[in-house]
Amino acid sequence: MHSKPPWLRAKAPTGEVFNETLNIVKLHNLHTVCEEAACPNIGECWNKRHATVMILGSVCTRACAFCNVATGIPDKLDPHEPENLAKAIKKLNLKHVVITSVDRDDLPDGGANQFIQCIEEIGKITSETTIEILTPDFLNKKGAFEAIAVASPDVYNHNIETVPRLYAKIRPRARYFHSLYLLKMVKQINPKVFTKSGLMVGLGETKEEILQVMDDLRSAEVDFITIG
Repeated sequence: MHSKPPWLRAKAPTGEVFNETLNIVKLHNLHTVCEEAACPNIGECWNKRHATVMILGSVCTRACAFCNVATGIPDKLDPHEPENLAKAIKKLNLKHVVITSVDRDDLPDGGANQFIQCIEEIGKITSETTIEILTPDFLNKKGAFEAIAVASPDVYNHNIETVPRLYAKIRPRARYFHSLYLLKMVKQINPKVFTKSGLMVGLGETKEEILQVMDDLRSAEVDFITIG
C-alpha cells in the first residue's frame, strides 16, 4: 500500500493565532463551518485569521448529500448572536468576514432577519470590515432574501451546488431555478451588491450540463462563479 503524498495530509491544528481564534469563537458562543463541517484545513485558515462563521445554530433542517452539518431539530435562536459576532470580528481584527448558516425551514423568515441584524451590528462595531454572506435558498419564505439584499452586504453568495438533473439526489429539498431566481433578483434589487455562486463537480454531471449551468448563472448576472 502506497503512503499518502504530503500535500494530501492535513496537519493537526496548532499555533498561537489558531488558539486565539478558537478561544474567541468559544467565548462568544459562535459556530463555524470550519468546525461543524470537519474541515481538514481549519488550522491553516485560522492561523491566517480566515474563518467562515455559521449563524442560526449548528443543526440544519435539511440533509443535503454533500454536507457534514448535523440534521435534526434546530437550536433556539440566540438573540445575542449578531452582537457577539460583531465583537468577535472586532477582536480578531478581520478585514473580511464570511457569514453563512444552516437551513432554518422552521422559521417564518428562514432566519433572514438574523442575517440582517448581523450585517447591521458589524457595521456599528467595525465599519471597515467587508461582509460576505452565503445564504440558503429561503425556499417558500416570501421576502426573505429580498430583505437581505436591501441590507447591503458587500457580497451576496448563494451556491447553485450542482446541475438540475442531480438536485433530487444532492439537494433534495431545493429547487435549481429558485436559486437562479434568487441570484438574479438580488442583483436587480441592489445592483451595488457583488454576487457569487459555486458549483461542485465530480458528482456525475456531464461537461454539457456544467456549461449550461454556467450560461444560466451568467444570465442571472452573477459576478463571480467558482467551480470545485
